[in-house]
Amino acid sequence: MTKAKSAPRCVALVGPYLSGKTTLLESLLASAGTLHRKGSVRDGNSVGDSAPEARAMEMSTELNVAHCEYLGDPWTIVDCPGSVELLQESLNALMIADTAVVVCEADPEKALTVGPALRILDQHDIPHILFINKMDQDGGSVKATLEALQEHSRHPLVLREIPIREDGHVTGHIDLVSEKAFKWKDHAESEIIDLPDSMIELEMGAREDMLEALADFDDTLLEELLENVNPSTEEVYDNLKRDLAHDDIVPVFFGSAEHDNGIRRLWKALRHESPGVEETAERLSVGDAAAQVFKTVHAGHMGKLSLARVWSGTVKDGQEFDQGRVSGLFQVNGAKFDKNGTAEAGDIVALGRLDKANTGDALGGQGTEWPEPLSPLYSMAIEMNGSGHADEVKLTAAVQKLCEEDPSLKLEHDQITGELLLWGQGEMHLRIAKDKLAGRHNLDVNAKRPQVPYKETIRKGVTHRARHKKQSGGHGEFGDVEIVIKPLGRGAGFQFEEAIHGGSVPRQYIPAVESGVKEYLSRGPLGFPVVDIEVTLTDGQHHSVDSSDFAFKKAAQLAMREAMPDCDPVLLEPICEVRVSVPNAYTSNAQRIVSSRRGQILGFQPRDGWHGWDEVTAHLPASEMHDLIIDLRSQTLGVGTFDFRYDHLQELTGKYADQVVAARTS
Repeated sequence: MTKAKSAPRCVALVGPYLSGKTTLLESLLASAGTLHRKGSVRDGNSVGDSAPEARAMEMSTELNVAHCEYLGDPWTIVDCPGSVELLQESLNALMIADTAVVVCEADPEKALTVGPALRILDQHDIPHILFINKMDQDGGSVKATLEALQEHSRHPLVLREIPIREDGHVTGHIDLVSEKAFKWKDHAESEIIDLPDSMIELEMGAREDMLEALADFDDTLLEELLENVNPSTEEVYDNLKRDLAHDDIVPVFFGSAEHDNGIRRLWKALRHESPGVEETAERLSVGDAAAQVFKTVHAGHMGKLSLARVWSGTVKDGQEFDQGRVSGLFQVNGAKFDKNGTAEAGDIVALGRLDKANTGDALGGQGTEWPEPLSPLYSMAIEMNGSGHADEVKLTAAVQKLCEEDPSLKLEHDQITGELLLWGQGEMHLRIAKDKLAGRHNLDVNAKRPQVPYKETIRKGVTHRARHKKQSGGHGEFGDVEIVIKPLGRGAGFQFEEAIHGGSVPRQYIPAVESGVKEYLSRGPLGFPVVDIEVTLTDGQHHSVDSSDFAFKKAAQLAMREAMPDCDPVLLEPICEVRVSVPNAYTSNAQRIVSSRRGQILGFQPRDGWHGWDEVTAHLPASEMHDLIIDLRSQTLGVGTFDFRYDHLQELTGKYADQVVAARTS
């Protein structure tokens, strides 16, 4: 089948950690003739994973972009990290891709780890192909793997080929469209062979299954099958192309990226069946935008680079957009940036110095609607080791750059604890961020577990009088106040009243009394901010010469300091409402995790729109939230997650409260 040269197309490689995506990238590039010698993740010389953090960890830590031509057609391949903690990178790449290739292993027990990628693809109606990798390894079952994966896909998984086995090893495949058999040859093109007699009946049954799946979306094909008419090869290919573009089916291929087996067959499917940029722009309801930014990179001396997909027309170096003037237009190949003058529809390029551009921004018009960043799940308090104010400013600026590059990172200043919190998707995610701060920004950063924003309140009220008096020559200091302290209902906050009669405290000093009370409340007798309390100024005395705002402020602080220990102070801990989402096989695990963390389970129900998943709702102390995601993932093959919100403050007493107070006052 001949085909005219197409506009540049984009394919994203997604899938779980260790499925072999970066190895597949190397194999695709080598098969296209772009690489003369394949690199490897293990040796640290692959086109992908060029970042120092990726080389050190021997895993993808951010998306990698590579360009090539296959049989004259231009392609951009985006290799996405497999770690669930780096899912934001995959999400961003998928929003501009024409097609995704989901890479997995032939292991039914690992099917669950492919679920998050399949959910995103289904949610956004992104055409995708499934590639079962590592078929050179013993024991892999395509059929069992597909049955397990189908539980996580909204669309039918349609097998496009079946394996040929010799002595238990996969040595080739039979194409179910052309009905030709191929014997694999490591690092070379497969050899066409006669269809094995032992495979004829199996091939006929598998082909019938494929055609029946396609007939669900084509009435003409359905009629042909009912009348026992064998459709032409061209008709089958037309159905496959249309159904993939509409995201009606998920074609399934297999092979070994390490040995280059099945890679050319995958290339052929991509070349003939993958939709182009015009179809993708229509699917995404792209308006009149020239391009859209899907990744921001701060590249040292090159400054800020905006990786963008060109949707229409021509983008030129020096072109003006609302976000700024393009200063440098580059084609990206791993860590290499090759300067170009222009980019056409379909191209993926890096645009220099668009300082006002953010990830998701459309350039020159209306683009596709961009999804919200993933909600943060894990935090660390960060600070410079032995730093001064200047270093803290550098730290904040550097972290803001990381947050631009990865929108699932979030920087927050906790007003209660005073800590600078870096939020992300998990412990490894933040460790990568810390490594980037050290390696790219030369910052020595200390990261520690954040403090819990405990508060305190009182259980009973008292009336107390205090006097601040000081005489040291000249004008002295004199302020005398009587206050009534009362507890308020939970969530009432702080209230200040005055009930002065006869001018015992002149009105100009009353605001100073309130100010003194407020300052004291920042640290109560247990060492934490005081809430849900009412203080009423009822009486006092003043001196015509020695009284002042300062004196009455000090008198109010003294009155609070002396009275509060008699008000039966009690510790309050913040409680969050947590919604834990897990496959229903792990619901009991999730409930045990919550219960072991002093959580109160409120109930569970099927997760809306997620077949086979449950959502457990619970109240959980904030002190138990820190490493919840780590525990949850370890018990759910890495796919469990949660979202949360602050709900209320709750009294904490007993041994645990004593430990919290002791740690605060030590």
